[in-house]
Amino acid sequence: MKTGRFIVIVFVVSYALLLPAGCQQQAKVAEEPVPDAAPDADKAPVAAKAPAETPVKATQPGKSAPKITFENLEYDFGTVGPRQKLLGEFKFTNTGDALLKITKVEKCCGAVTRLEKTDYAPGESGVLKVEYRSASTASTMKKRLYVNSNDKSTPRTTLTIQAKIELRVTVEPRSIKLLLKDENVACPKITLKSTKNEPFSITSFKCTGDYITAEFDSSIHATEFALEPKADMSKLKKAKSGRISIGVAYSDPDAAPETATIIFQVRSRFSIKPSMLIAIYGQSREPVKKSLWITNNYGEDFEVESTSSKEGHVKVLSQKKIGRRYQFELKITPPPGADVKRFTDTFTINLKDDEPLLINCRGIYSTRSAKPKVSKGS
Repeated sequence: MKTGRFIVIVFVVSYALLLPAGCQQQAKVAEEPVPDAAPDADKAPVAAKAPAETPVKATQPGKSAPKITFENLEYDFGTVGPRQKLLGEFKFTNTGDALLKITKVEKCCGAVTRLEKTDYAPGESGVLKVEYRSASTASTMKKRLYVNSNDKSTPRTTLTIQAKIELRVTVEPRSIKLLLKDENVACPKITLKSTKNEPFSITSFKCTGDYITAEFDSSIHATEFALEPKADMSKLKKAKSGRISIGVAYSDPDAAPETATIIFQVRSRFSIKPSMLIAIYGQSREPVKKSLWITNNYGEDFEVESTSSKEGHVKVLSQKKIGRRYQFELKITPPPGADVKRFTDTFTINLKDDEPLLINCRGIYSTRSAKPKVSKGS
């Protein structure tokens, strides 16, 4: 009985001594690294966690974009008649690889544009139609259109339309220089002629300010007319330039009416420089001196008989004739009174055997005060 107990006690003590050694050996094995692969191909590989794969970036193709390409950027209607309905077109294609959107067409004055649609697929073509009515007078027309789209390389394309407008009726002269020394201011005859030998009639005769008039019969049809204009000299003395517009219509009802235009200039007998006398006064209100020149534009000799000042502010210091010109040195004296802010006067030059020349005079007082002088020591 005693022998059995002894064996049990020995077994328990031995087990207690061996248990720590086994734990230490297990810990030591756990600390050793696990090999990635078996050294021998014949041996089974040791299972291990595979490393994370690095993602491969795919090659990105070029970004797609629309592109608007026009066959021509200019459209020439050529030589046309007045008031004609002109039709033209601009062909284009979406040469890009994305949807083309035309957002807006900016039109010039008088032009009408049309598009069947605004969206165009890659490779698809379209037409921008343009309608324009030519002017009623002879001229050269050049207008621009602007096509806006989502084409980032060319978001705004400039298109041009042009034409040369020629009348079926010519007018001579095209311009006139009127001289006030003649009874009819040297206004010549005006001739209108059909370039295609087509009968026409004169429907109107208009002039700026009604300076020039002419008689005509609108019921008469012919291939050529000669008008004798009459000038109103009293009105033309106040004019420098103007325009004569002559309306014509054809016997052919399909032919559009036209307007022949003549530009005229009025050259007065005398020129005055300066055309107005302006005197500016400071606080001292000292008299101001001015020079005045009178020239005969027709090369004629003339003589000054006398001069006068309506209000007495203008005085002639000297008067000298140089060829067909006169030079005056004048002194302009302001009226007395501190409350006077401005004044006017009229200086008159009386010519021998001719109408007097009137020159307006204006005096102005400066409101700017003189800046006080600052000494260097301050």
